[in-house]
Amino acid sequence: MSIVLAGSYTPDSGGEGVGLTPLRLAGPVLTTEAAPVPASGASFLAAHPALPVVYSTHEATEGAVGAFALADRVTALGAPVGSGGANPCHLAVHPGGDWLLTANYGTDTLPGTVAVHRLDAAGRITARTDVVEHRGSGPVVGRQEGSHAHQVLVDPAGRFVLATDLGADAVFTYRLHPVRGTLERVAVNRLRPGSGPRHLAFAPTGDLVFSADELSSTVTCHRYDPESGTLAELSRVPATAAGVPNQPGGIVASEGFVRVTNRGADTVAAFRVDGTTLVPLGETPSGGTWPRGLTAVPGHVLVANQHSGTLAVLPVLDSGALGEPVATAAVPSVVCALAV
Repeated sequence: MSIVLAGSYTPDSGGEGVGLTPLRLAGPVLTTEAAPVPASGASFLAAHPALPVVYSTHEATEGAVGAFALADRVTALGAPVGSGGANPCHLAVHPGGDWLLTANYGTDTLPGTVAVHRLDAAGRITARTDVVEHRGSGPVVGRQEGSHAHQVLVDPAGRFVLATDLGADAVFTYRLHPVRGTLERVAVNRLRPGSGPRHLAFAPTGDLVFSADELSSTVTCHRYDPESGTLAELSRVPATAAGVPNQPGGIVASEGFVRVTNRGADTVAAFRVDGTTLVPLGETPSGGTWPRGLTAVPGHVLVANQHSGTLAVLPVLDSGALGEPVATAAVPSVVCALAV
């Protein structure tokens, strides 16, 4: 049994949700655990590695991030603080538990940024210690006139911080100072023009990393060098076989498999990793429309279908492919989920 927090867009962020919805997952059964907790524009969630605390983006032009304590109920742990940019869309806690990293997408005129906040011993968000601004653009009109940071994550060795940028067709690599909480840029990995990298997922071995490329509707396998924090493209495949306009969203990787949501095709595609090549295993209906967030739990994946307002449970088959949805829960404007 797991407790799952689902995050939703709220009316002030263009959605119909409340914010955070606690759910209970027992096998394939998904039920409401408690009343939703107000949280403006809760578009991504991340857990503290050692404390019963969860962090949420508050996606808005004047972006913020918030902390929530997990006990008998979910409660805010202090007031939200400024995210260091516009429209925060992803965050991660450094494995040591001392730093919160946030990717701010930006706007048509404001660049994407990556910010660092210090966390205190109770997990509260305190001082912002750094903000770095991305620069760059790409060839896709209307989406790539400027930089748009879309994800921030720490590599498996804990050595580097990687930040994808959809607008710049790049993955920026940083080194986080363990005392000052500042970011030093060590590499800029240029990806294919017009690909629009959205999210990355590392293979458990740490030597491969897979990108969900939103604008080219592809999934790319890259070699990752843990000594330099650099990526090198090895292969890529279409994210969907459906002949419709499509934008890959969430991506997860496990031992030997990669899975990605397809907004447009309304499917979740599964791939087998064969060396450095992705072999399609098929696509499964997502259990709703516009599947965005994808969360791996034992034996299943959870799919946040934004436009239909459904969080769906899909079983992982012995082949590595996904079965048809076995359960759904109604969560208006749901875009992400986190098992805690």
